[in-house]
Amino acid sequence: MIHWRIFPTREAQAQALANAVVAGLDDALTIRPRALLAVSGGTSPQAFLSQLARLPVAWRDIAITLVDDRWVPPTHTDSNARLVSDALLPGATGAQWLPLVDTATDAALQVQTLNDTWTHGVPQVCVLGMGEDGHTASLFADAPQWHDAITTRRKFVLVQPQRAPHLRVSWSLTALAACERLFLQIQGPAKRKVLEAAQTEEQDNAISRLIHREGVKIDVFWSEE
Repeated sequence: MIHWRIFPTREAQAQALANAVVAGLDDALTIRPRALLAVSGGTSPQAFLSQLARLPVAWRDIAITLVDDRWVPPTHTDSNARLVSDALLPGATGAQWLPLVDTATDAALQVQTLNDTWTHGVPQVCVLGMGEDGHTASLFADAPQWHDAITTRRKFVLVQPQRAPHLRVSWSLTALAACERLFLQIQGPAKRKVLEAAQTEEQDNAISRLIHREGVKIDVFWSEE
């Protein structure tokens, strides 16, 4: 099930999403001593992350991780970790940072280690993005790992998309479906059309599979531009 929130500009969307995420974190911290926030990379979240960094948040009680990341060093222009480091972490004083990628090790070994040693559970608050092919996180339907990524009970998967660059580390579909609060940030009419089609009938893409999972609720923050 999805709930639409519509905004005329990216700036209005970013501010509203930042406020909603803070409210979700505050709610999570009322029933547990610590909370886990997962955010997305790419270009769309930059304004949101910058807005979030300015808000009053109990960062010392929060761990921050990514929904997914590309298998590149954290200084690479395509690194989602770099975006978070630049836009969010300077303002999130005291937060624990939990990157997904360590290019000093083997990628498959890194994912295995994450699955074997991760003690933080699934995120209480998770902010997703979506591509025009319907992928969310790095769950690409054209990847050889697609079936495993949407069926495994493991938290993390290694994905090699065929029509997008870089090997990826991603939360699995089952892990995303278990998150307490799911937000989706998208812009423009093309992505709205993709999401509406995914909602209407289950399709072979990640956002549609997630929407149609029993019990999943997603707050969609969509801006016209």
